[in-house]
Amino acid sequence: MALPWRHCWRWATGSTRTNLLETICSFNGSSATSLLRGTGTATGSGNEGLSSRTVHATSLGNSILTRHKSKLLYPTPKPCYCKRIHSDAKLKDPFTLAQKDLNHLYDDIKKELFVSKSELKSICDYYFDGKGKAFRPMIVVLMARACNSHSNRDGDLLPGQRSIAMISEMIHTASLVHDDVIDGSDKRRGKTTINEVWGERKAILAGDFILSAASMALARIGNNTVVSVLSQVTEDLVRGEFMQLGSKENEKERFKHYLDKTFKKTASLIANSCKAVSILVNSDPEVHEIAFQYGRNVGIAFQLVDDVLDFTACASQLGKPSATDLKLGLATGPVLFACQQFPELHGMIMRRFSSSGDVARAWQYVQESEGVDQTNYLAQHYCQEAIRQISLLRPSLERDALIRLTQMVLTRDK
Repeated sequence: MALPWRHCWRWATGSTRTNLLETICSFNGSSATSLLRGTGTATGSGNEGLSSRTVHATSLGNSILTRHKSKLLYPTPKPCYCKRIHSDAKLKDPFTLAQKDLNHLYDDIKKELFVSKSELKSICDYYFDGKGKAFRPMIVVLMARACNSHSNRDGDLLPGQRSIAMISEMIHTASLVHDDVIDGSDKRRGKTTINEVWGERKAILAGDFILSAASMALARIGNNTVVSVLSQVTEDLVRGEFMQLGSKENEKERFKHYLDKTFKKTASLIANSCKAVSILVNSDPEVHEIAFQYGRNVGIAFQLVDDVLDFTACASQLGKPSATDLKLGLATGPVLFACQQFPELHGMIMRRFSSSGDVARAWQYVQESEGVDQTNYLAQHYCQEAIRQISLLRPSLERDALIRLTQMVLTRDK
Protein backbone atom coordinates (compact mmCIF):
# COMPACT_ATOMS: atom_id res chain seq x y z
CA MET A 1 0.00 0.00 0.00
CA ALA A 2 1.35 3.41 -0.96
CA LEU A 3 1.68 6.15 1.63
CA PRO A 4 0.00 9.54 1.03
CA TRP A 5 1.78 12.33 -0.80
CA ARG A 6 3.98 14.28 1.51
CA HIS A 7 5.41 17.78 1.35
CA CYS A 8 9.17 17.82 0.93
CA TRP A 9 12.00 20.03 -0.26
CA ARG A 10 14.03 17.34 -1.98
CA TRP A 11 15.59 18.35 -5.34
CA ALA A 12 14.38 21.92 -4.93
CA THR A 13 17.14 23.46 -2.87
CA GLY A 14 19.64 24.21 -5.61
CA SER A 15 22.45 22.77 -3.49
CA THR A 16 25.62 21.46 -5.10
CA ARG A 17 25.46 17.75 -5.92
CA THR A 18 28.39 15.55 -5.01
CA ASN A 19 30.22 12.46 -6.18
CA LEU A 20 29.78 11.09 -9.69
CA LEU A 21 26.71 13.19 -10.46
CA GLU A 22 28.77 16.26 -9.66
CA THR A 23 31.33 15.26 -12.26
CA ILE A 24 28.83 14.99 -15.09
CA CYS A 25 28.36 18.30 -16.89
CA SER A 26 25.35 19.20 -18.95
CA PHE A 27 26.68 19.55 -22.48
CA ASN A 28 23.63 20.70 -24.41
CA GLY A 29 25.47 21.88 -27.48
CA SER A 30 28.59 23.48 -25.99
CA SER A 31 29.34 22.09 -22.53
CA ALA A 32 31.33 18.93 -21.80
CA THR A 33 31.76 15.91 -19.55
CA SER A 34 34.70 14.84 -17.45
CA LEU A 35 34.99 12.26 -14.70
CA LEU A 36 37.15 12.57 -11.61
CA ARG A 37 39.50 9.87 -10.43
CA GLY A 38 38.40 8.35 -7.15
CA THR A 39 35.38 6.84 -5.48
CA GLY A 40 32.14 8.13 -4.13
CA THR A 41 28.72 7.10 -3.03
CA ALA A 42 25.82 7.89 -5.32
CA THR A 43 22.71 8.65 -3.41
CA GLY A 44 19.13 8.10 -4.51
CA SER A 45 17.06 10.64 -6.35
CA GLY A 46 14.25 11.01 -3.87
CA ASN A 47 12.30 8.31 -5.68
CA GLU A 48 12.67 4.65 -4.98
CA GLY A 49 13.42 3.86 -8.63
CA LEU A 50 17.18 3.69 -8.16
CA SER A 51 18.93 2.46 -5.05
CA SER A 52 22.07 3.91 -3.49
CA ARG A 53 25.30 2.32 -4.59
CA THR A 54 29.02 2.93 -4.46
CA VAL A 55 30.63 4.05 -7.70
CA HIS A 56 34.18 4.35 -8.96
CA ALA A 57 35.06 7.04 -11.51
CA THR A 58 38.23 7.06 -13.55
CA SER A 59 39.82 10.40 -14.39
CA LEU A 60 39.33 11.96 -17.78
CA GLY A 61 40.81 15.23 -16.59
CA ASN A 62 41.97 17.13 -13.52
CA SER A 63 39.14 19.63 -13.35
CA ILE A 64 35.41 19.80 -13.86
CA LEU A 65 34.32 22.00 -16.72
CA THR A 66 31.79 24.63 -15.75
CA ARG A 67 28.25 23.43 -16.17
CA HIS A 68 25.39 25.56 -17.39
CA LYS A 69 23.21 26.32 -14.38
CA SER A 70 19.75 26.87 -15.78
CA LYS A 71 16.84 28.13 -13.74
CA LEU A 72 15.13 24.77 -14.11
CA LEU A 73 18.03 22.56 -13.07
CA TYR A 74 18.96 24.76 -10.12
CA PRO A 75 15.67 26.34 -9.01
CA THR A 76 15.20 28.57 -6.00
CA PRO A 77 13.86 26.74 -2.95
CA LYS A 78 10.29 25.64 -3.47
CA PRO A 79 8.26 22.63 -2.42
CA CYS A 80 7.99 19.52 -4.53
CA TYR A 81 5.98 16.38 -4.02
CA CYS A 82 7.62 12.98 -3.95
CA LYS A 83 5.77 9.74 -3.48
CA ARG A 84 6.91 7.32 -0.82
CA ILE A 85 6.21 3.80 -2.03
CA HIS A 86 6.34 0.63 0.03
CA SER A 87 8.42 -2.20 -1.38
CA ASP A 88 5.22 -4.15 -2.11
CA ALA A 89 3.79 -1.38 -4.28
CA LYS A 90 4.57 -1.41 -8.00
CA LEU A 91 4.87 1.55 -10.32
CA LYS A 92 2.68 1.09 -13.37
CA ASP A 93 4.33 -0.80 -16.20
CA PRO A 94 5.07 1.78 -18.94
CA PHE A 95 4.33 -0.57 -21.83
CA THR A 96 0.98 -1.61 -20.34
CA LEU A 97 -0.01 1.98 -19.64
CA ALA A 98 0.87 3.14 -23.16
CA GLN A 99 -0.53 0.09 -24.96
CA LYS A 100 -3.95 1.56 -25.70
CA ASP A 101 -2.41 4.56 -27.44
CA LEU A 102 -0.02 2.38 -29.44
CA ASN A 103 -2.46 -0.34 -30.56
CA HIS A 104 -2.79 0.95 -34.11
CA LEU A 105 0.55 2.74 -34.36
CA TYR A 106 2.06 0.62 -37.12
CA ASP A 107 -1.18 0.47 -39.11
CA ASP A 108 -1.33 4.26 -39.04
CA ILE A 109 2.30 4.50 -40.14
CA LYS A 110 1.60 2.20 -43.07
CA LYS A 111 -1.28 4.45 -44.10
CA GLU A 112 1.13 7.39 -44.12
CA LEU A 113 3.47 5.38 -46.35
CA PHE A 114 0.82 4.31 -48.83
CA VAL A 115 2.12 4.32 -52.41
CA SER A 116 0.92 2.63 -55.57
CA LYS A 117 4.33 1.16 -56.39
CA SER A 118 4.28 -2.23 -54.67
CA GLU A 119 8.05 -2.65 -54.28
CA LEU A 120 8.51 0.73 -52.57
CA LYS A 121 5.61 -0.03 -50.24
CA SER A 122 7.07 -3.44 -49.37
CA ILE A 123 10.43 -1.87 -48.54
CA CYS A 124 8.88 0.91 -46.42
CA ASP A 125 6.64 -1.50 -44.52
CA TYR A 126 9.49 -3.95 -43.86
CA TYR A 127 10.44 -2.70 -40.38
CA PHE A 128 6.92 -1.55 -39.44
CA ASP A 129 5.80 -5.11 -38.78
CA GLY A 130 4.71 -4.52 -35.18
CA LYS A 131 7.65 -6.50 -33.78
CA GLY A 132 9.71 -3.50 -32.69
CA LYS A 133 9.83 -2.26 -29.10
CA ALA A 134 8.13 1.07 -29.98
CA PHE A 135 10.30 2.50 -27.20
CA ARG A 136 10.24 6.07 -28.49
CA PRO A 137 6.49 6.31 -29.17
CA MET A 138 5.86 4.83 -25.72
CA ILE A 139 7.91 7.56 -24.05
CA VAL A 140 6.19 10.21 -26.14
CA VAL A 141 2.63 9.16 -25.28
CA LEU A 142 3.48 8.80 -21.59
CA MET A 143 5.11 12.24 -21.57
CA ALA A 144 2.09 13.69 -23.38
CA ARG A 145 -0.31 12.29 -20.83
CA ALA A 146 1.91 13.36 -17.92
CA CYS A 147 2.05 16.92 -19.31
CA ASN A 148 -1.71 16.88 -19.89
CA SER A 149 -2.32 15.92 -16.27
CA HIS A 150 0.19 18.53 -15.09
CA SER A 151 -1.71 21.15 -17.11
CA ASN A 152 -5.07 20.29 -15.50
CA ARG A 153 -6.39 18.54 -18.59
CA ASP A 154 -7.69 15.02 -18.72
CA GLY A 155 -5.07 12.45 -19.60
CA ASP A 156 -6.33 11.73 -23.12
CA LEU A 157 -3.94 12.43 -25.96
CA LEU A 158 -4.49 15.31 -28.31
CA PRO A 159 -4.49 14.24 -31.98
CA GLY A 160 -1.26 16.18 -32.54
CA GLN A 161 0.43 14.44 -29.64
CA ARG A 162 -0.38 11.03 -31.04
CA SER A 163 0.91 12.14 -34.42
CA ILE A 164 4.22 13.11 -32.81
CA ALA A 165 4.51 9.61 -31.31
CA MET A 166 3.99 8.15 -34.78
CA ILE A 167 6.43 10.60 -36.38
CA SER A 168 9.12 9.75 -33.81
CA GLU A 169 8.98 6.08 -34.84
CA MET A 170 9.08 6.99 -38.53
CA ILE A 171 12.14 9.22 -38.13
CA HIS A 172 13.87 6.59 -36.00
CA THR A 173 13.23 3.82 -38.51
CA ALA A 174 14.35 5.95 -41.47
CA SER A 175 17.60 6.63 -39.61
CA LEU A 176 18.10 2.88 -39.06
CA VAL A 177 17.65 2.21 -42.78
CA HIS A 178 20.30 4.81 -43.61
CA ASP A 179 22.61 3.65 -40.80
CA ASP A 180 22.56 0.09 -42.12
CA VAL A 181 23.67 1.32 -45.53
CA ILE A 182 26.50 3.40 -44.04
CA ASP A 183 27.63 0.56 -41.77
CA GLY A 184 27.09 -2.22 -44.30
CA SER A 185 24.97 -4.09 -41.75
CA ASP A 186 23.21 -7.32 -42.71
CA LYS A 187 21.06 -7.83 -39.59
CA ARG A 188 18.54 -5.57 -37.87
CA ARG A 189 15.87 -6.57 -35.33
CA GLY A 190 16.64 -10.22 -35.97
CA LYS A 191 16.00 -10.02 -39.71
CA THR A 192 18.00 -9.32 -42.85
CA THR A 193 18.47 -5.59 -43.45
CA ILE A 194 16.75 -3.71 -46.25
CA ASN A 195 20.05 -2.97 -47.96
CA GLU A 196 20.85 -6.69 -48.06
CA VAL A 197 17.44 -7.64 -49.47
CA TRP A 198 16.83 -4.81 -51.95
CA GLY A 199 20.25 -3.20 -52.33
CA GLU A 200 21.77 0.03 -51.05
CA ARG A 201 20.24 2.42 -53.59
CA LYS A 202 16.69 1.34 -52.91
CA ALA A 203 17.35 1.32 -49.17
CA ILE A 204 18.51 4.95 -49.29
CA LEU A 205 15.49 5.98 -51.33
CA ALA A 206 13.15 4.12 -48.96
CA GLY A 207 14.67 5.88 -45.95
CA ASP A 208 14.24 9.23 -47.72
CA PHE A 209 10.62 8.40 -48.50
CA ILE A 210 9.87 7.51 -44.86
CA LEU A 211 11.41 10.83 -43.77
CA SER A 212 9.36 12.75 -46.32
CA ALA A 213 6.15 11.06 -45.13
CA ALA A 214 7.07 11.95 -41.54
CA SER A 215 7.63 15.58 -42.61
CA MET A 216 4.21 15.74 -44.23
CA ALA A 217 2.56 14.32 -41.10
CA LEU A 218 4.46 16.89 -39.03
CA ALA A 219 3.26 19.77 -41.22
CA ARG A 220 -0.36 18.66 -40.77
CA ILE A 221 -0.09 19.21 -37.01
CA GLY A 222 -0.16 22.90 -37.86
CA ASN A 223 2.10 24.21 -35.09
CA ASN A 224 5.18 26.09 -36.31
CA THR A 225 7.02 25.71 -33.00
CA VAL A 226 6.54 21.94 -33.04
CA VAL A 227 7.74 21.82 -36.65
CA SER A 228 10.87 23.76 -35.68
CA VAL A 229 11.57 21.54 -32.66
CA LEU A 230 11.26 18.27 -34.57
CA SER A 231 13.17 19.60 -37.58
CA GLN A 232 16.15 19.92 -35.23
CA VAL A 233 16.14 16.13 -34.91
CA THR A 234 16.97 15.59 -38.58
CA GLU A 235 19.84 18.06 -38.38
CA ASP A 236 21.16 16.37 -35.24
CA LEU A 237 21.00 12.93 -36.86
CA VAL A 238 23.14 14.08 -39.78
CA ARG A 239 25.62 15.95 -37.59
CA GLY A 240 25.84 12.96 -35.25
CA GLU A 241 26.59 10.63 -38.14
CA PHE A 242 29.41 12.91 -39.31
CA MET A 243 30.77 13.06 -35.75
CA GLN A 244 30.84 9.27 -35.66
CA LEU A 245 33.16 9.28 -38.66
CA GLY A 246 35.85 11.09 -36.65
CA SER A 247 37.67 10.85 -33.33
CA LYS A 248 39.66 13.11 -31.00
CA GLU A 249 43.30 12.80 -29.97
CA ASN A 250 42.77 14.38 -26.55
CA GLU A 251 41.05 12.04 -24.07
CA LYS A 252 38.82 14.70 -22.48
CA GLU A 253 37.72 15.96 -25.88
CA ARG A 254 37.18 12.36 -26.99
CA PHE A 255 34.69 11.67 -24.20
CA LYS A 256 32.83 14.91 -24.83
CA HIS A 257 32.77 14.05 -28.53
CA TYR A 258 31.31 10.63 -27.70
CA LEU A 259 28.53 12.02 -25.47
CA ASP A 260 27.72 14.84 -27.87
CA LYS A 261 27.47 12.33 -30.71
CA THR A 262 25.30 10.11 -28.53
CA PHE A 263 22.91 12.97 -27.88
CA LYS A 264 22.63 13.87 -31.55
CA LYS A 265 22.24 10.32 -32.88
CA THR A 266 19.99 8.88 -30.16
CA ALA A 267 18.76 11.27 -27.48
CA SER A 268 17.80 14.28 -29.62
CA LEU A 269 14.84 12.45 -31.14
CA ILE A 270 13.50 11.43 -27.72
CA ALA A 271 14.18 14.81 -26.11
CA ASN A 272 12.66 16.92 -28.87
CA SER A 273 9.66 14.62 -29.29
CA CYS A 274 8.94 14.93 -25.56
CA LYS A 275 9.32 18.70 -25.80
CA ALA A 276 7.00 18.82 -28.82
CA VAL A 277 4.10 17.08 -27.06
CA SER A 278 4.50 19.40 -24.06
CA ILE A 279 4.31 22.45 -26.32
CA LEU A 280 0.92 21.36 -27.64
CA VAL A 281 -0.65 21.40 -24.18
CA ASN A 282 1.30 23.92 -22.09
CA SER A 283 2.81 27.32 -22.83
CA ASP A 284 5.23 27.28 -19.87
CA PRO A 285 8.87 27.07 -21.09
CA GLU A 286 9.88 25.35 -17.83
CA VAL A 287 7.49 22.47 -18.58
CA HIS A 288 8.98 22.24 -22.07
CA GLU A 289 12.45 22.08 -20.53
CA ILE A 290 11.43 19.36 -18.07
CA ALA A 291 10.11 17.25 -20.95
CA PHE A 292 13.24 17.88 -23.02
CA GLN A 293 15.68 17.11 -20.20
CA TYR A 294 13.87 13.91 -19.27
CA GLY A 295 14.08 12.71 -22.88
CA ARG A 296 17.69 13.83 -23.20
CA ASN A 297 18.86 11.99 -20.08
CA VAL A 298 16.88 8.82 -20.74
CA GLY A 299 18.04 8.84 -24.36
CA ILE A 300 21.72 9.10 -23.44
CA ALA A 301 21.33 6.42 -20.76
CA PHE A 302 19.60 4.16 -23.28
CA GLN A 303 22.52 4.45 -25.69
CA LEU A 304 25.12 3.96 -22.96
CA VAL A 305 23.41 0.69 -22.01
CA ASP A 306 23.25 -0.23 -25.69
CA ASP A 307 27.01 0.31 -25.94
CA VAL A 308 27.50 -1.93 -22.90
CA LEU A 309 25.34 -4.67 -24.41
CA ASP A 310 27.64 -4.74 -27.44
CA PHE A 311 30.21 -6.23 -25.05
CA THR A 312 28.00 -8.28 -22.75
CA ALA A 313 25.05 -9.64 -24.75
CA CYS A 314 25.11 -12.39 -27.33
CA ALA A 315 23.99 -11.84 -30.92
CA SER A 316 20.72 -13.75 -30.41
CA GLN A 317 19.71 -11.32 -27.66
CA LEU A 318 20.61 -8.20 -29.63
CA GLY A 319 19.09 -9.27 -32.94
CA LYS A 320 22.39 -8.21 -34.56
CA PRO A 321 26.04 -9.30 -34.27
CA SER A 322 27.92 -8.41 -31.08
CA ALA A 323 31.16 -6.36 -31.05
CA THR A 324 29.64 -4.42 -33.94
CA ASP A 325 30.99 -1.07 -32.75
CA LEU A 326 34.61 -2.25 -32.57
CA LYS A 327 34.33 -3.80 -36.03
CA LEU A 328 33.04 -0.46 -37.32
CA GLY A 329 35.99 1.32 -35.75
CA LEU A 330 33.92 3.00 -33.03
CA ALA A 331 35.19 3.66 -29.50
CA THR A 332 32.18 3.72 -27.18
CA GLY A 333 31.95 4.25 -23.42
CA PRO A 334 33.37 0.89 -22.29
CA VAL A 335 36.41 1.36 -24.53
CA LEU A 336 37.00 4.99 -23.49
CA PHE A 337 36.88 4.04 -19.81
CA ALA A 338 39.07 0.98 -20.42
CA CYS A 339 41.65 3.22 -22.09
CA GLN A 340 42.31 4.80 -18.69
CA GLN A 341 43.53 1.44 -17.40
CA PHE A 342 45.06 0.21 -20.65
CA PRO A 343 46.76 3.09 -22.52
CA GLU A 344 47.53 0.65 -25.34
CA LEU A 345 43.96 1.26 -26.49
CA HIS A 346 44.77 4.86 -27.43
CA GLY A 347 46.60 3.90 -30.61
CA MET A 348 43.88 1.44 -31.57
CA ILE A 349 41.20 4.09 -31.08
CA MET A 350 43.04 6.58 -33.28
CA ARG A 351 43.43 4.05 -36.10
CA ARG A 352 39.82 2.91 -35.57
CA PHE A 353 40.82 -0.69 -34.75
CA SER A 354 41.92 -1.19 -38.35
CA SER A 355 45.11 -3.22 -37.77
CA SER A 356 45.07 -6.98 -37.62
CA GLY A 357 44.10 -8.21 -34.15
CA ASP A 358 42.95 -4.78 -32.91
CA VAL A 359 39.32 -5.78 -32.42
CA ALA A 360 40.21 -8.93 -30.45
CA ARG A 361 42.73 -7.11 -28.26
CA ALA A 362 40.42 -4.19 -27.60
CA TRP A 363 37.64 -6.60 -26.68
CA GLN A 364 39.95 -8.33 -24.19
CA TYR A 365 41.08 -5.04 -22.63
CA VAL A 366 37.46 -4.02 -22.08
CA GLN A 367 36.69 -7.37 -20.45
CA GLU A 368 39.66 -6.98 -18.10
CA SER A 369 38.88 -3.36 -17.21
CA GLU A 370 36.12 -1.57 -15.32
CA GLY A 371 34.90 -0.02 -18.56
CA VAL A 372 31.57 -1.85 -18.61
CA ASP A 373 30.84 -1.14 -14.93
CA GLN A 374 31.73 2.52 -15.22
CA THR A 375 29.59 2.97 -18.34
CA ASN A 376 26.70 1.37 -16.46
CA TYR A 377 27.28 3.75 -13.53
CA LEU A 378 27.26 6.70 -15.90
CA ALA A 379 23.98 5.47 -17.42
CA GLN A 380 22.53 5.16 -13.91
CA HIS A 381 23.28 8.78 -13.15
CA TYR A 382 21.73 10.01 -16.36
CA CYS A 383 18.63 8.07 -15.28
CA GLN A 384 18.75 9.70 -11.85
CA GLU A 385 18.79 13.10 -13.51
CA ALA A 386 15.83 12.02 -15.67
CA ILE A 387 13.95 11.07 -12.50
CA ARG A 388 14.80 14.41 -10.92
CA GLN A 389 13.42 16.24 -13.93
CA ILE A 390 10.17 14.31 -14.36
CA SER A 391 9.48 14.51 -10.61
CA LEU A 392 8.98 18.26 -11.06
CA LEU A 393 5.68 17.50 -12.82
CA ARG A 394 2.45 16.98 -10.93
CA PRO A 395 1.96 13.35 -9.82
CA SER A 396 0.15 11.05 -12.26
CA LEU A 397 0.23 7.41 -13.31
CA GLU A 398 2.09 8.38 -16.48
CA ARG A 399 4.68 10.41 -14.61
CA ASP A 400 5.36 7.47 -12.30
CA ALA A 401 5.55 5.13 -15.31
CA LEU A 402 8.25 7.37 -16.78
CA ILE A 403 10.14 7.03 -13.49
CA ARG A 404 9.89 3.26 -13.69
CA LEU A 405 11.02 3.38 -17.29
CA THR A 406 14.45 4.53 -16.14
CA GLN A 407 14.82 1.25 -14.22
CA MET A 408 13.87 -0.70 -17.33
CA VAL A 409 16.44 1.19 -19.40
CA LEU A 410 19.19 0.22 -16.94
CA THR A 411 18.21 -3.45 -16.65
CA ARG A 412 17.35 -4.31 -20.25
CA ASP A 413 19.32 -7.10 -21.92
CA LYS A 414 18.56 -6.41 -25.58
